[in-house]
Amino acid sequence: MRVATCGVRVRAASRTPHTAQRTGIRFAAGLCYGSVMLQYDQGHNGLAKIGLLSDSHGRAATTQRAVRLLIGHGAEMLIHLGDVGTVEVIDALLEPLPRDAGPDASPLDVYLVFGNTDWDADALGRYARSLGLHVSHPVGRLQCDGKTIVFQHGHQDAAMEAALASGADYLLHGHTHRTRDQRIGPTRVINPGALFRAAQYTVALLNTENDQLTFFTLTEEGVGG
Repeated sequence: MRVATCGVRVRAASRTPHTAQRTGIRFAAGLCYGSVMLQYDQGHNGLAKIGLLSDSHGRAATTQRAVRLLIGHGAEMLIHLGDVGTVEVIDALLEPLPRDAGPDASPLDVYLVFGNTDWDADALGRYARSLGLHVSHPVGRLQCDGKTIVFQHGHQDAAMEAALASGADYLLHGHTHRTRDQRIGPTRVINPGALFRAAQYTVALLNTENDQLTFFTLTEEGVGG
């Protein structure tokens, strides 16, 4: 479905049958351009723990370690906040669940936006969609546990200001390669940090049910909390 309004293209998202059945997602998703922010309506039923990661810049092995970390700490979905870099990083976002997850376990839903260094965002987006990932570039919006979540890379000031003006419960972004946890009005602004060119490589786990945020640091040996 396409709607030619304010430069916004809206599409019906396709999902594999087992994932759609598991999450009960309803979609009205698409893209936006310039300073126009598309309002997403993507509902997750009962999914509270969101794994956040950003700024992989092509480091697939580091991204894979980060995904395993987040799954190990109970992440129920993942959001990558941009500067993906390569298709290998996209592959790394599809880490299989542990064998002890149970016979009915399905892969996690993965959302992503692209960043200012994702020069070939169109091709990366096509590849990600072919694997069943949700490409929400440049701005995504989710409803989860009654909370409104807006996510983007963070390099476009107008889009950041629009998200704050909307009064979203959470604004998730990357770009700065620094962790952030700040309240601005009704909005909690979170940056999980980066997986490249940072003093420490970090990710975060957000529990929207109790508003708990936990940062994790990747180390050579494993993970530090």
